Amino acid sequence: MRYSFIFSLLACCFISPVQAQLTVSGTVYDNSKVIYVERVQVISTGGMQAVTDSLGRYTIVANEKDSLYFFYNNKPTQKFPVRNIPNLSKFDISLHIAVESKYNVLKEVIVYSKSYKQDSLENRSSYPGIFGYKKPGLSSTISPGGVAGADLDELINIFRFKRNKRLKSFQRRLEEEEQSKYVDYRFNKISVRRITGLAGGDLDSFMVLYRPSYEFASSSGEVIFNQYVLNASYRFKKTTSYSPAKKEE
Repeated sequence: MRYSFIFSLLACCFISPVQAQLTVSGTVYDNSKVIYVERVQVISTGGMQAVTDSLGRYTIVANEKDSLYFFYNNKPTQKFPVRNIPNLSKFDISLHIAVESKYNVLKEVIVYSKSYKQDSLENRSSYPGIFGYKKPGLSSTISPGGVAGADLDELINIFRFKRNKRLKSFQRRLEEEEQSKYVDYRFNKISVRRITGLAGGDLDSFMVLYRPSYEFASSSGEVIFNQYVLNASYRFKKTTSYSPAKKEE
């Protein structure tokens, strides 16, 4: 009985430290809280050590009764009790030092992207005479004296056949380009990928095979348009060698 008690006591002495071991990890920054600090020694009062990598990351095993401190340029930080660390997997600290980094940290940059409507308005303001072009016809004008007469410029333009044909062709080309951009705006890869789950070459093929017309894109609401994309993806997957594994590419 006495030997059994002694054996149990020894077993507890050897097992309990292993059970109490915890893994602490995080990142060390300089005083900017942006630049990583590498080669910082992370030391546990229990005797374990670790060193931060090029991204300031470290991982160390410690007992819950231990404390951690960080040692850099022959200067230690205060000690941090492991039991008081709120998140053991993300114990980040900032040292009171400034480190020169080979990377420059930019200030916050906000990028504004134009909407389709903005592009369309800019395009029309750049070519007001083309988008507003109408086939010349007879029209009348009133002189300052109140005398009515024919618009001479319009009369001349009626017989400028090459000019009229060129302007009409240019107008048609600009309108087709605008319509194509509108379809691109609604039928874009980001939204199609989100709805269909397609990716890579499958997504590229689908975008070509099931590109909707401008008439449908401009007249359908969000629900109907998205349902079209979803139904088209079902047909695409049935009629091609589509494999769900390709989604991981």
